[in-house]
Amino acid sequence: MSALSIRLPDSLHQMAKDIARQDHVSMNQFVASAVAEKVSALATEQYLNARAARASREKFKAALAQVPNVEPQEFDR
Repeated sequence: MSALSIRLPDSLHQMAKDIARQDHVSMNQFVASAVAEKVSALATEQYLNARAARASREKFKAALAQVPNVEPQEFDR
């Protein structure tokens, strides 16, 4: 485990403390969760960009051609 020292504007620090208190978690847990959430979002964006780079219109059209041309069930409208 690593230690990290960060500087935050007083207003942001106070808001983070208030939210952590409301969620009944420590500031350490709150900040670790916030960083994990941001890292996850960025990793997902990279993954999707890599997938998109491998995509082709022809493969997309071929996949759509496999879908039956029928009306959806009533519960699925």
